[in-house]
Amino acid sequence: METITRDMIINEVIRIHPQTIKVFNDYKVDSCCGGGAAIETTAKRDGVDIEGLLRALNDAVGKKG
Repeated sequence: METITRDMIINEVIRIHPQTIKVFNDYKVDSCCGGGAAIETTAKRDGVDIEGLLRALNDAVGKKG
């Protein structure tokens, strides 16, 4: 299983790991309009703590990052 990283595209992460939708929603990351961009790009635009988001995403998929 691959670790989710800041340069991954949001829509691809959701497609492979649907359980991450809740995390993106909890962090108020716009996975609809920002879904075609890298996690870091959208998180920065939305004012989200990227490190916390990545930890939560990897926890959701069972990967400690």
